[in-house]
Amino acid sequence: MDVATLIGLGLAFGAVIASIFMEGSTPMSVVLPAPMMLVIGGTLGAGLATTTLKGFLGAFSSLGSYLLYKEKDPHETVDLVVKLADRARREGLLALEDATREIDDDFIKDGLQSAIDGTDPEDLRAVMEAQIDGKKANDKAIAKVFTDMGGFAPTIGIIGTVVSLVHVLENLDEPSTLGHMIASAFVATLWGLLSANLIWLPIAARIKRISEMEAQKMEMAMEGLLAIQAGANPRSVGQRLRALVPTAKKPAKEAA
Repeated sequence: MDVATLIGLGLAFGAVIASIFMEGSTPMSVVLPAPMMLVIGGTLGAGLATTTLKGFLGAFSSLGSYLLYKEKDPHETVDLVVKLADRARREGLLALEDATREIDDDFIKDGLQSAIDGTDPEDLRAVMEAQIDGKKANDKAIAKVFTDMGGFAPTIGIIGTVVSLVHVLENLDEPSTLGHMIASAFVATLWGLLSANLIWLPIAARIKRISEMEAQKMEMAMEGLLAIQAGANPRSVGQRLRALVPTAKKPAKEAA
């Protein structure tokens, strides 16, 4: 499990809480039910209004898989494809039939099975590219739900502040309560900005990044499987795939 986002959000909220204490206040001073309900409820409602109910619920139901995502080493994919290429070169493509049962990556398994079944290379590429495009489109739709809510939250926070300030103006004849009421009014703006920049937008950015990494891995696997189908030399297959590995993920000597 990659806990970068969980650690990052914890650090961000910790910094906010620490600053509150340093100001001589307590976190409970900003935990007010009314503005929090307005911001959170309003943001969720506005987010739902931008999409379908199925899409909205689907985004939240799949959120756990993105937050708990564990990044896979692309070199493991390279090694697997090279191993398959070597066996196919020695024993023939049909000899990989039993290897499909040991592969836990559905994309690679299905692509390899199609190659074994004799699917035309152009058709196989078209099918695999369609799967990659479908993955990207699904991730983009999910990320958009959270990006939209990140855009709505600050404005809804301002709406909450305006609503509270109207109440303040109605009570100008009670000067002793104005300070507390004005402070409470700005809590809505705080929660709008905080939820947007410490929850919704970071989540959307993580989904986009994970989508990019998954698409890169799938594209690399596709090129490897097509090379295997064409009977390419395992050594050249490995060199070609390693060239597709992002520089940041290459060993120091290889990256240099």
